[in-house]
Amino acid sequence: MANLDQVFSAEVHKAEKPQEVAARQASTAPLLAFMALAAVLVTLFKFPPLLDYANHYARMWLLAGGIREAPFPEIYTIEWNRTFTNVGIDLLARFIGPVIGVSLLARVLLFLAIVLPPTGAIVLHRRLFGGSYYWQIGMLYLAWCATLIGGFINFQIGLGLALLLSTLDHRLQSGSAVRLFLWRMAASLFLTVVHIFSVGFFLAIVCGLEFSWRFDVLKSRLAVLHLAGRLVAAIIACLLPPVVLALTAADLPGSQVGDILAVWNDSPVLLVSNLLSAIWTYVALVDVIFLVPILLVCSRAFAAKNIRVHAGLVITAAGLLVLSILSPRHAFGTGWISWRFPIMAALVGMVMICPFQKIGRRQAIILFLALNVAVFGRTAWIGFNWWQGQADVASIEKVLEAVPSGAAILPLQHDPAFAEIKLNQRHYAFTEDTFRHLPTLAVPLAHAFVPTLFSAQGKQPLAVLPSWADRSVPEGNLFSTGVLSCPGLMAEAASFTPYLANWRSKFDFILIVNADVVDQNVGDAMPAGTRLIEDAGFARLYAIDPNAPLMPAAVPASCPNSFHW
Repeated sequence: MANLDQVFSAEVHKAEKPQEVAARQASTAPLLAFMALAAVLVTLFKFPPLLDYANHYARMWLLAGGIREAPFPEIYTIEWNRTFTNVGIDLLARFIGPVIGVSLLARVLLFLAIVLPPTGAIVLHRRLFGGSYYWQIGMLYLAWCATLIGGFINFQIGLGLALLLSTLDHRLQSGSAVRLFLWRMAASLFLTVVHIFSVGFFLAIVCGLEFSWRFDVLKSRLAVLHLAGRLVAAIIACLLPPVVLALTAADLPGSQVGDILAVWNDSPVLLVSNLLSAIWTYVALVDVIFLVPILLVCSRAFAAKNIRVHAGLVITAAGLLVLSILSPRHAFGTGWISWRFPIMAALVGMVMICPFQKIGRRQAIILFLALNVAVFGRTAWIGFNWWQGQADVASIEKVLEAVPSGAAILPLQHDPAFAEIKLNQRHYAFTEDTFRHLPTLAVPLAHAFVPTLFSAQGKQPLAVLPSWADRSVPEGNLFSTGVLSCPGLMAEAASFTPYLANWRSKFDFILIVNADVVDQNVGDAMPAGTRLIEDAGFARLYAIDPNAPLMPAAVPASCPNSFHW
């Protein structure tokens, strides 16, 4: 039985090694097997049901050279001075994409977005606890989370890089203070370019590692002053590069919005949902079921007091958890800000503890099997959802075959009622869809214009030329087809989506996704002057007659006055 001093102890990390135990623990084989399985998934499924992924793919295709193909020289331009952060994949698309092709590059980046966060956590855990342990297998569970299903590729890669660089930082902490300061500046600059949130994550981990293993440091005034000095130096080194870049940047993230526009998690349901984003994929119940073995391992280890804890990282995890609760869900034109912190807290939470370092052979087998079932069972579940999603991708590809090069496409969706949302790969986190950006595949596949391609000031180097600005938004959503027939919906949407005004004269086609589901506003009704060209189930393509009347003779009786938001 271990006491509290043994729980918060660095003895495993330092020279003293644990006594030889009956069972030797090793996590390398499961890690490699997981990497192989992830590689198989990204190879088999070119466009998996990940929200932003298709949009990123289309932008990378343009950056890799597609922008030189007609009609895009007249629509887009590339301005690298528009942003100083969130451009990791954009830079790779520009310089590596033309060499290996965007299809391969996108798969590699998705692979890294999946494996880097848990791999970084495992590497840091091995550094801290002095070896390989079965607990590290459980960290692979966190490869699948709401930010990954959301397609936040730069963010996910940034998380993994922050963990890996923190491991190297821990190695350098005992050396020269000047070298450490310069290293942290360089690491921070690199992470800033990848994604701004990864800098904050790196800083949070570094501060936790500086605090060290035990809370005893708080008992000595001299030790507290020494710790404060090291923390201040770390904060300055890590924040200096992003602050300088922000002060000298032409545009900041969200500058096109002009206001905070904050949306908060202001109810218990929203707060719980926000915290669940650390594990949430397509069906929350399945995610929780596969989490149970990991929770049982933790509870059994605490009950048996067979666990070690890093005190500094406890503070880091607690701070990230507080940010998860207090940060806005959306602000400055950026969505799901509060979703970024639960996965950070979860990763640090798994790194900060090491259950069952000493364990008998029989218990070790049970521990090994339980964690592998949680990780690989869940990964198989993800693979099943990705396989199901390929029919939707094929439907999109089918209707795009009828689109001529140079056409302008208006993307819409059939918006189901909440009770009609099915538990499948088309949605995650209850009501968030994963198909919203599939219409942007019209850019590389049909050489057609879509108004919702990511082109935000301060976030992406891709810019829309002025002649097309009234047909585009920097970060778009999909509206119900009812927006074309219901005056109330049109008035509400057109206030922040100007391309809907005079849509008949701006677009040649309407691409409807989720079309095999009944729209809660107008059902299957379409306005006069639209003609069905192709119905492929999930996707439908309509041609627009620019000379038809703007509104149908009669407004559908089911039309609401506002969206069901």
